[in-house]
Amino acid sequence: MKILALETATMAGSIAIVDDEELIAEVKLNINVAHSERLISSIDYLLNASRLSIKDIDAFAISIGPGSFTGLRIGLSTAKGFSYAAKKPLVPVPTLDAFARILPFCSHLICPMLDARKNEVYAAFYKWEDAVCKKIMPETAINPADLLKNIKGKTVFTGDGAKIYKKLIMDTLKGNVIFAPASKMSPSASSVAEIAIEKLKEGITTDPVTLTPFYIRKSEAEIHWKE
Repeated sequence: MKILALETATMAGSIAIVDDEELIAEVKLNINVAHSERLISSIDYLLNASRLSIKDIDAFAISIGPGSFTGLRIGLSTAKGFSYAAKKPLVPVPTLDAFARILPFCSHLICPMLDARKNEVYAAFYKWEDAVCKKIMPETAINPADLLKNIKGKTVFTGDGAKIYKKLIMDTLKGNVIFAPASKMSPSASSVAEIAIEKLKEGITTDPVTLTPFYIRKSEAEIHWKE
């Protein structure tokens, strides 16, 4: 079962092709170029380099959020287009669920933290138990100072939010802080694909027509429209 997965929740976007438990290829770019300018060309490169075509892909997976509103919309619309054209399933994967899995079998609490702007972060807590990455606290948009009040014990932080609020985290939690290495500081499409494969094996799919990004909070356009 070959899965093409897209991760566009942050500026460090990635694309991966995973065949069951084997990673075929992955491309990750952390550059200041919009996903609309690089996503399709990156997918084309990855397929060509892997000697595959869209016809060889059995299903598509998308990092559904939370994250950048624009990035999520671009990723989802692209994934929907491929799903419709190829008539193959589309599987949404919560961004922070996939993000936490890039630190396998970590013995500490894991806190993926994405910049949500407005002095907030998107964050959740995870813990590995019996080889399963379990969600301890669901995704939320929260002031980082308020988030840190809920943490007891050694915690691994990752994500652009952790970079932005590094000093606050260190000053608040003192010696109970571990920051993930640079290679683990952004979400990974291969982790998105791994979760999607698990869902597909359980028979879990989603109707692409009704699928929308998981924003958590309303966009500026929605807020201003109601005003």
